[in-house]
This record gives sequence, structure tokens and C-alpha cells, in this order.
Amino acid sequence: MENLVFKEDIILNVEDILYLYNDVGWSLYTKDIDSLIKSIKNSLKVISVWDKDLLVGLIRVVGDGHSIIYIQDILILQKYQNRGIGKRLIEIILDKYKNVRQKVLLTDKEEKNILFYKKVGFSMAEEFGCVSFVKF
Repeated sequence: MENLVFKEDIILNVEDILYLYNDVGWSLYTKDIDSLIKSIKNSLKVISVWDKDLLVGLIRVVGDGHSIIYIQDILILQKYQNRGIGKRLIEIILDKYKNVRQKVLLTDKEEKNILFYKKVGFSMAEEFGCVSFVKF
């Protein structure tokens, strides 16, 4: 993370967003780019990570910022993964919203995702006797 710059709430250009989301395989998001741009703009918090003028990562949070936050997106370009960038983004968000009781996210049920989120302090809802409901 030596030369990377973390920026909060800046306006991102469409090409950078498309490149990042497509690189990590999130093409469902980029099918409706206008909706994705509006979603990013209307987020509670967006932190982007830059290597000079290359967007290498992003975390996006929605919620009220007082009782609940929801980490909607966390993406790191594939060639920048496993360098601690995602962990650092989570740490920044958890510190910024340390007084918020509920910090929630959904992720694919893949072992690497489960291990990552447990490593950064998250627990699976079932560990608290909770269930999650979702409608897609």
C-alpha cells in the first residue's frame, strides 16, 4: 500500500467505475451504469483507493450512519488483491462508524470471503441466533 492514496467522497468518472466493477466480475452492476452511478452518488460514504490516476479499489456504505450501516460494495482490482487494501478500507469504515451498533454486509458464500470478513472482525448472523432475509 506504499504509494496508494485513499480519497473520501470524490466524484468518480464512469470509465474508472466500469473498469473496476468489470475487473472483479461484477458485470450485473455495470449493465445499468446510470443506476450504478446514482447508487454511488447517493451512498452514505464512498472511499476510493488510487495508484496515481488508476482506481484500484472502493468501499461503499449505505445507511443512516447512526443506528445501522450496510457495506454495499467493496472491490479491489484483481492485481491489487491480497495486499491489505480491503482490510484497510474496512478498518477506515469501522473506525468512522464505531458508534453505530449494527454494521451489516452480505457476500457470496465462498470460503475466502468468509475468512476475510471474520479476519476483519465480522461474524456470521447465525452466530448471534439471527437469520438474514433478502429479496432479489
